[in-house]
Amino acid sequence: MPQLSVVVPVFNERDNIPPLLAEIAAALRGKIDYEVIYIDDDSSDDSRAVLATQKASHPELRVLHHVTRSGQSTAVWNGVRAATSPWIATLDGDGQNDPADIPKLLAARDGAAADMRLFAGWRTTRRDSFNKRISSKIANAVRSRMLRDATPDTGCGLKLFDREVFLRLPYFDHMHRYLPALVKRAGFACQSVPVGHRPRTAGVSKYGMLDRLWVGLADLRGVAWLMRRGKVTKVEEL
Repeated sequence: MPQLSVVVPVFNERDNIPPLLAEIAAALRGKIDYEVIYIDDDSSDDSRAVLATQKASHPELRVLHHVTRSGQSTAVWNGVRAATSPWIATLDGDGQNDPADIPKLLAARDGAAADMRLFAGWRTTRRDSFNKRISSKIANAVRSRMLRDATPDTGCGLKLFDREVFLRLPYFDHMHRYLPALVKRAGFACQSVPVGHRPRTAGVSKYGMLDRLWVGLADLRGVAWLMRRGKVTKVEEL
């Protein structure tokens, strides 16, 4: 059983796959037993074919394919369900997260309290367009005010979390953006860890500013309701 499962959702990221896999191997190979699970969200390019060719040089690689396009949250969910390690690291497939930061999250976990079950990457310096940075800043401010999750950056794809805790959480589309609030609702703690962020060098972003805004508002109302209705009670057996 590997000590870590790295889950990477992709949609039309064929040019980012080989360099990102090479960076994951450079960061982890020989340091920890790991597997990499790529989930192809029914890409319309040849991402699946590229992934198949990478298996020869990356024996840690497993590839899942969505028969119908289902979105990033579903890809992460299916990757976590397929994982064989008790700890999961997630990365965005566009190469903007640096796999070299994964050991930093592992070190934070090793020094944390027992109830700390999510370590969220915090992009202290964003390498995105002006519109994307502004929309993200507004979204983080509104989310933090409504959910009080004490997390400065929930949109970072780089995270480390307990697989069992994740699978207890309520599943819904876009849930990956609300993991800190959902983990706290489940009775566990989260820690934000500063990580790097890089500009996209290949492919195009799959989200627009209005897409994030309208979907985010609907999700916020739902997650806020879940937070109000949630109750965690410690149980003792006599």
